[in-house]
Amino acid sequence: MGEDHQIAFFLRESAHPEPERRAAALKGLGRIGRAEHARVLAEAAGDPAPAVRAAAALGLGRLGVPEAGEEVLILLMGDADPDVRRRASVAATRLGLGGPAVTRAFARLLSDPDHHVRINALDGLSAWGVPGDVTALAALLGDPDAAVWGRARTLLYRCGEDPAVRAEVMRTARQGTGAARALALEWLPERCTGQLLDSLLTGLHDPSPAVRIQAARRLFHVEQRQVQDKLAAALRTEEHPEVAAGLLRGLAGLGDDRVTDAAVRWLRDPVAGPSAARALGAVDPGTAAPHLRSALTDKTLSPRTRAATAAAIGTAGRWDAVWLLLSFLDDPDDVIRAGVLDGLETLVENGLRPWERHPVAWALTDHLATDDRHTWRTRNALDGLTQALPDIRRLADNAPSGEVLAAALSLLDGDDPADEHSRHDVRRFLRRLDDPHEPVRYEAVLGLERWTEAAGSPPPGSETARGRLAALTEDASPRLRQAATRLLGLLDTGPL
Repeated sequence: MGEDHQIAFFLRESAHPEPERRAAALKGLGRIGRAEHARVLAEAAGDPAPAVRAAAALGLGRLGVPEAGEEVLILLMGDADPDVRRRASVAATRLGLGGPAVTRAFARLLSDPDHHVRINALDGLSAWGVPGDVTALAALLGDPDAAVWGRARTLLYRCGEDPAVRAEVMRTARQGTGAARALALEWLPERCTGQLLDSLLTGLHDPSPAVRIQAARRLFHVEQRQVQDKLAAALRTEEHPEVAAGLLRGLAGLGDDRVTDAAVRWLRDPVAGPSAARALGAVDPGTAAPHLRSALTDKTLSPRTRAATAAAIGTAGRWDAVWLLLSFLDDPDDVIRAGVLDGLETLVENGLRPWERHPVAWALTDHLATDDRHTWRTRNALDGLTQALPDIRRLADNAPSGEVLAAALSLLDGDDPADEHSRHDVRRFLRRLDDPHEPVRYEAVLGLERWTEAAGSPPPGSETARGRLAALTEDASPRLRQAATRLLGLLDTGPL
């Protein structure tokens, strides 16, 4: 059947008594019809069957004749049937319809009970970069569907220079409810905090946890003692774990010792527990120490809380911190080991006592060779611990895996021409330029780069490595290509 015969068939079917056949005919006309058939589709907008009206909207969108569809589609966007409104709003966007009447029609759909229609309305308004109804648009920040509130937030941002939009977002941040108010508070820049101060203080006791979280987040940046007092008071009465976690983090960051009692109270909560542990690590070490020791050894607490406790013990840095953390370095739980390593890293950064350095170095280098889940975390804890270098060099020669070898190479300074060990490190870097593991080759190049930058001259033996470095500039790894190119540039500036 040719196209003309198909069109003739669809035209006959569009008047059939059965709604399903009329609807199918209108869809067909939209697919293969011509501009003159827009009249048939437009007339079907008054059909008593919703399925036919929806098909008429779909057909008009497909036919691509904007002047034929504008008036009809605006009418159908206000139809009682949600599927008709959905099809009509999609068609209006597809045809690129604009102007005040279309904008008003889309604006009305912002409050539509069907979330698909709300999405279509936002897409239509976004196509023209206009907010439509600013009150309805801001209210969509509280929509339960992420596809709706996400689009609403994006459109508000695009229209942020519109005074009406700015005023409505500010009003929502002050007086809105639930998720809409929380998102408005999150979206507004920090410079607006002063204007919102009174409403933020009352927001600390808002029925919505999301509002309380956002109100507290902003208030932590207000340098007023009375505001900090309000935050501390809110923490004492807070019952929601996510809100409590935010308050604990913020007040601990401000160095407020009043978090101690609340932190102890929240330690057993799986959500707020990690924040409670970190807060205890940030306050007076003498007060927090017994609670942290107890939490680390308490197997009834969640692993995340115990891991945060281990890291907090490192932050607190009490006299027994090293020995307590070393006793948990081989804990069977990956999460807890990660926290222990973080705690040890902090202790190393802050400076170990002379009698602690070798035990920590030995324990961490053994751990580097055996814990493949935390290779680079262990490496970070070892960074700067010179007592570990002899064992690190042995790993650089006989590592059990490519990742461990790369980590070991990254810990070798190789930048002191007067140090015989450093000169051996350079030879290690040169040998590893051909290693099959990309991380190893990468760390070898970085090691040679460290020497060149520190010594101000090419490393010994680099003249024989130029060909290998040139080959690495064509490596499949982007970072390795960049590092090799950078090193060759350094070598070219000095005598070879």
